Amino acid sequence: MDDKIKGQMKLKLQDLKADVLTSLIAENNDFRAAVEDIGVKDLADVASNDIDARTLEAVGTKDKLRLQRIESALVRLENGRFGVCVGCGSKIDNKRLIAIPYAVMCIDCQSSSERRRVH
Repeated sequence: MDDKIKGQMKLKLQDLKADVLTSLIAENNDFRAAVEDIGVKDLADVASNDIDARTLEAVGTKDKLRLQRIESALVRLENGRFGVCVGCGSKIDNKRLIAIPYAVMCIDCQSSSERRRVH
């Protein structure tokens, strides 16, 4: 994956993280209090920092999972593993990554995984 796409993916992931955090702050008083307690005034600072466990305790499971997936994708970008399927090791199609930038599997592996869960 070239540096231009990596940069775009990093910005997209940070934007997604900021969107989730904005929504959580607006909807969840416990989360808002936890963010205020850590002393971060700018949402961009919250979005660029790791979310600690105490802050995540105030978040619902669905939002917590989404934030963890976004954080994980940002780490994979830093360590060169972004865009590599954890199932088969092949490259995840860029169109899939644009649609779901925190995807960890290619379409084939994801479909196979979902079929196994149904049965």
